[in-house]
This record gives sequence, C-alpha cells and structure tokens, in this order.
Amino acid sequence: MKGKSVLQVVVVAVAAATALAACATPRYQSTSKRWTKEPWRPVPSAMEASGPRAEVLDLALRAFECGRSAGHFQGSLLTVIDYSLPSAARRLWVIDVDRGTVLFNELVAHGEGSGEAYAVAFSNTPGSRQSSLGLFRTEQTYWGRHGQSLRLSGLEWGVNDRAEDRAIVVHGAPYVSEAYLAEHGRLGRSWGCPALPLGVHDAVIDRIKDGTAVFAYYPDRQWLADSAFLRCDRRVARR
Repeated sequence: MKGKSVLQVVVVAVAAATALAACATPRYQSTSKRWTKEPWRPVPSAMEASGPRAEVLDLALRAFECGRSAGHFQGSLLTVIDYSLPSAARRLWVIDVDRGTVLFNELVAHGEGSGEAYAVAFSNTPGSRQSSLGLFRTEQTYWGRHGQSLRLSGLEWGVNDRAEDRAIVVHGAPYVSEAYLAEHGRLGRSWGCPALPLGVHDAVIDRIKDGTAVFAYYPDRQWLADSAFLRCDRRVARR
C-alpha cells in the first residue's frame, strides 16, 4: 500500500489504540537524538493500513537508528517484517522513517524450515531452509530463476551474517498471493528468503535496493537480549 500517512487515521482509532496500549507489553522508546519528539508510530488498530505494531516498530527504529549512525544505511527507508504474525497477514512494511509514511504493506513468505502458517524457528545455518531474524542491509539486484532478486547482507554476527552464503534474497514467487492463500489457508514457503507477491516484488525491490535497512522480528528472547543493534553497543562496527 503506497503513500498511506498515519495522519489519515481517525481520532476514534487513536483513542481506541491508546486504551489498548495500556494493557500491552511496555514499549521501548527510541533514544536516538534524531528524534525531537515522540517517534512516529502507526495506530495499532490500523496496523495493516498504517504500519507494524508499536512494540515491533519501536525495536525496528532502535536497530535502524543504531545502524544508520554507524554508517550502514543510505537514506531513511526501513523495511520491517513481523514473523510473529501468520503468513496470511500483510506482515511486511516499507517505511520512510523521516517522512513517517508507509510506502508498501505486503504479504511475505517465510522459510519452509521455519514453520507452516506461522514461523516459529529461525536459523543462520546453510541448508536449514529457515528464515533469519535481525537487521540486514540491502545490496545490489540480479536476475535469476525468480526474475529480479535483491541480495541481503546480514549485519548480526551469529544471527544472520551468513545470509549471503545461504543466498537469502528478496524475490517474487507465485506461492505468495491472495489466490494461494484462499486455496491453502496460508502462503507457500521459501528456502529461507522473504519472498513477495509477483507483480509487486519489482516495485518493492527497486525502492529498497542499494543500502537500505531490513529488520526481521520475532519475539526470540535470546536475540532480543543479545542483539548488538538493539543494545547499540561497541559490537556495532562502523561501516
């Protein structure tokens, strides 16, 4: 979904989201000095129309700002994948952080080794056919058996740093579609790649290629506790 601004969300939705937030898990706050006010975040009740859940977006922004300050990213684009949602949900968002707008909100597949309707297991190991978590940087495109594809570099040691060795790329696939979903109740699965619907994958790839951020989330306790980009510690080497 292109160009949808969070300012279009009605006041009633904001009030409802505020009430829901009181019962939610405490949210992380961005500590980046780039923000002069509360960081933009979509209204949770309008998640699919506007953006990721607040707690996921807070973590993604924290990792993004840490990576950007270390020189890993060009520009203000951040792609967020929420693997805690089922594959039937539109769980990938491309966000222009500086403008506070969602450029795309799409279906995305997970690896066949990660689960069926839900992804529940993640790996950095070649041959696992599982998705990987954490912060990635987009690289160059190439043409392969899936058409235009986008290489990803994993920035988190031991979590996703073998993405290139595993050929983890963004590509289009026929098993990522509303038609497949209607027939099977879930999307098809990749060999670990974040596969997108054919017909939209080219537009997404063209928009996010060449040095933007991708943040893949799942509430994995060890990763959340140890991620250098979420802690923004000395293990985050400058590019």
